[in-house]
Amino acid sequence: MSSFKTEYEFVLPRGYVDAEGNVHREGVMRLANAKDEIIPLNDLRVQRNRAYLIIVLLARVITELGTLDEVNAQVIENLFAGDLRFLEEMYNRINEDEAMVTVTCPECGARFEKEFGRLGE
Repeated sequence: MSSFKTEYEFVLPRGYVDAEGNVHREGVMRLANAKDEIIPLNDLRVQRNRAYLIIVLLARVITELGTLDEVNAQVIENLFAGDLRFLEEMYNRINEDEAMVTVTCPECGARFEKEFGRLGE
């Protein structure tokens, strides 16, 4: 019997540099739940700037990063741009079973592939 995987390890391309100059690259991201995607919509930072959604969301689903005690929005804000893109792509990859699904037209019955958008697009 196979177990359902809910946590995924990662290694950042560059890493988060803390106030003491320590670099944190290894981490764990968990699957998002509905609450993780709904709660950030009430955050004033997200309401003022929709691009901030990924910051708040990643802060909720990244459970470990190096030896940091906590991963919060401030940590995510201070990642290098390439690391942020890496984590956003990972989030989309692990939380989407399939980006492409087969749908049937209700009028003509034709079947075709439909790609659903990703978070932040």
